[in-house]
Amino acid sequence: MADINSIENLLSPIIEDLGFEVVRITTIGVKNPTLQIMIERKDRQALIVDDCALVSRAISEVLDEADPIDREYSLEVSSPGLDRPLTKLENFERFCGYETKIETKQEINGRKRFKGRIINVDSQQQIHFDMEGTEYLIPYNSISKAKLVLNDELLAEAEASQTEE
Repeated sequence: MADINSIENLLSPIIEDLGFEVVRITTIGVKNPTLQIMIERKDRQALIVDDCALVSRAISEVLDEADPIDREYSLEVSSPGLDRPLTKLENFERFCGYETKIETKQEINGRKRFKGRIINVDSQQQIHFDMEGTEYLIPYNSISKAKLVLNDELLAEAEASQTEE
């Protein structure tokens, strides 16, 4: 499989020109790999199927021409979903107060897995994180994986934004 960073560098400008942001680009599976591209609208409106189809058509041409993947694969363009991955520092700033799961590359205060709420992000790019009343400082560059937790609060917020439209 090709280098994800080179694929992201190839596709991000096209996706951004169409009015979307790349949330994550990854490959899933080994035998029948899928190139998964998660996007969201820059205007933060709900992503619809037509948005995914528009991006899929635009990047398919580029992927066919550049051929960055050395074997057959499927392309999937989708929304990040409610329990979205947090893949950029600005995601942690945007989702302050939300319940989140974080995994780190190395132990921080004796642990690598955290489930709690983002308090804030400081100027040293540390995530201030509350877990059961204890505040942890998690350096952004030590995070291997993070995502919002699907809970009643997140579902209610999504439902409220649907009724506003």
